[in-house]
Amino acid sequence: MNRSMTRSIVSAAVLLASLTPLAASALDGAKLFKEKTCLTCHGKDGKTTIMPNYPKIAGQNRDYVLQQMKDIKSGARNNGQTAAMKGIMHLVNEEEMEALADYIATMTP
Repeated sequence: MNRSMTRSIVSAAVLLASLTPLAASALDGAKLFKEKTCLTCHGKDGKTTIMPNYPKIAGQNRDYVLQQMKDIKSGARNNGQTAAMKGIMHLVNEEEMEALADYIATMTP
């Protein structure tokens, strides 16, 4: 292997290594569940709600939960208890919604 080829390989490895943390920086859904105050209304376990009419979300389908968060944030869903959620959803970005949906889906119903 010549010197030029070695430099190219090293450069590619350095570039790849610098990009890997970005790709692997998956957000912690459990941590977000606390930080974004989801547990306040839905309970630490996702099923011990503060009001009987608040949904138990533990184990809910990931795609369903994600779509509900998106719809509440955008205003497409504006019924029931969405007013309470709307106040929170402006603090949650799409990547965080994905992580939250992943986490909620893994909670024991």
